[in-house]
Amino acid sequence: MLLAVSNYLLQSFYLALLILPILAIIHMLQYEFNPRNRIIWILIIIFLPFFGAILYFILNKKYRRENP
Repeated sequence: MLLAVSNYLLQSFYLALLILPILAIIHMLQYEFNPRNRIIWILIIIFLPFFGAILYFILNKKYRRENP
């Protein structure tokens, strides 16, 4: 029973590890960013997939360009 629960949690974590970075990059492409900031965020998301995507969703409003 305990093994089944831990296996389920591990599979959920792996799924989030795959989906969150993809969602972050898709979200980033939909908004205008300074090109330098966009490259930096993409590198962060690629090299720190789970935590980079979470940081992006928390901090992304600070780095977006304001549309006139």
